[in-house]
Amino acid sequence: KSKIKLNQKNFSIVVAEWNEEITEALYEGAYQGLIELGASKKNISRINVPGTFELTLGALKAAQKKNIDAVICLGCVIQGETPHFDYICQAVAYGITEVNIKTAKPVIFGVLTTLDKKQALERAGGKYGNKGEEAAVTAVKMLEI
Repeated sequence: KSKIKLNQKNFSIVVAEWNEEITEALYEGAYQGLIELGASKKNISRINVPGTFELTLGALKAAQKKNIDAVICLGCVIQGETPHFDYICQAVAYGITEVNIKTAKPVIFGVLTTLDKKQALERAGGKYGNKGEEAAVTAVKMLEI
């Protein structure tokens, strides 16, 4: 049980549209996770961004809003044949870290970085659970600090 009144906290979930089948499942996990933990539906907002790379700016815009207490970033990058995967993953991890530091608010890295679509599906409600739900739990834990 949370030590804080989650029904009084505002959350923003930033969702990458790229790999939509995966990111929508992550969103559902995060949204339902927040509700189950005690957040109010009216206090959960959503921002869509084109891809995982754009999560950083979406997160910054959300975190800069005075009424937002925590931001959850959801995306999915699947390894391809080029180094694109490495650049995107590194840039987004760094960018989300920077948003945490600049805003002093929890900004959660809920980005899957998998070798193939099967691995992503297994982590978006499949046999390894839903990493979106885990991101919601992480956001709440960080608010308690």
